[in-house]
Amino acid sequence: MLVDEAKLFVASGKGGDGMVSFRREKYVPLGGPSGGDGGRGGDVVLQTDANMNTLYFFRKRVHFKAKAGGKGGSSNKTGADAKRLVVRVPCGTVVRDAATGGLIADLVGPEAEVVVAPGGRGGRGNVHFKSSSNQAPRLAEKGEPGVERWITLELKMIADVALVGLPNAGKSTLLSVVSNAKPKIADYPFTTLEPNLGAVVYDNLDLVFADIPGLIEGAHLGIGLGHSFLRHVQRTSLIVHILDGAAADPLADYNQIRAELALYDEDLAQRPEILVVNKIDLPDAREYLELLSESFAERGIQEPLAISALTRENVDRLIQRVFELSASLPKRQLTAHDEEPTYDLSEDDDMTFELKVSDGVYFVSGDRIERAAAMTYWDYEEAVLRFQKTLEATGIAAALEQAGVSSGDTVYIGDFELEWSE
Repeated sequence: MLVDEAKLFVASGKGGDGMVSFRREKYVPLGGPSGGDGGRGGDVVLQTDANMNTLYFFRKRVHFKAKAGGKGGSSNKTGADAKRLVVRVPCGTVVRDAATGGLIADLVGPEAEVVVAPGGRGGRGNVHFKSSSNQAPRLAEKGEPGVERWITLELKMIADVALVGLPNAGKSTLLSVVSNAKPKIADYPFTTLEPNLGAVVYDNLDLVFADIPGLIEGAHLGIGLGHSFLRHVQRTSLIVHILDGAAADPLADYNQIRAELALYDEDLAQRPEILVVNKIDLPDAREYLELLSESFAERGIQEPLAISALTRENVDRLIQRVFELSASLPKRQLTAHDEEPTYDLSEDDDMTFELKVSDGVYFVSGDRIERAAAMTYWDYEEAVLRFQKTLEATGIAAALEQAGVSSGDTVYIGDFELEWSE
């Protein structure tokens, strides 16, 4: 069971108290202060473990508290520093502050770590407060309190290749025949409800493939657990886009997934991609394959590779192409910048837009809606309807209606001139 989200309460250890003490040696009648300092409280540290691949452990335990530092002793003895509390997490874990949502760390590689709650400083003993006017200070510090906070963990799979497509396109079947993964496979949508990983070996090389559950319209808005699925694509260097060759309109399906990827993260639209048409073992898919290839070529889209994951036709050719393309790509450097959310409904400015009306013409501007418009094939009715739903989901349609738009009015979305229709 893949658990890719968790919320934890972490508390670092309190610093040890400093001590008030004086020298009591037999032959030192005027012994001065000798109280030692308290030890430092324990830090709470998150550290990646290459043997973990899920956050399931945190369903059983959510509270983590480090120990306090030792108290200072007499004769200037310093209290022992508490050991830090190390909490193991999978590679690819993104850590955020639960209260603000701010990024704390992006733990990518093995043994990467971050202190999420620093331990309190140990209090100073009375030896530090001796002065010319106070030779016997009865003063010391208590240890600094530890830090308590709630944090959230979000796992983004670290894979080389992402298999994406609409539900029931054949992603799980393909993963099962090219790797040792055993995903659930059935002839109905949403068989896969969580990402699956599989190692694929070719000519003494290996790549990790991630089967991303079927994306649906509105996935970038979180519809159908879109955010939960899409974040796993961000780590990958290469996308294998799988289309169902027996679907009613594979080209429209392609446009839909491409738009969802770009609306979620602009960088995903630029990620290298291999286009695959699956299920050519079915008569309808094979019959319309040539026509489909021509339609893609007319729009400047790369020619798809036709395969059948079920009969394994051209699967070896696909794997060869994946490894060749992967070898030619520069190694992707993952940094904390990659982990900043590019779409989050909790952020007010993510879907902001501006609406102006001039002489009966409506002008809508906004980065995300303009990008959606630029990625829409207006000669396809399904694409137009999908864009209309985007207008509704973002509140733009309601704003236009409130401003008085009616059928036949001209609406500009950035540089695109549209005619409004109910």
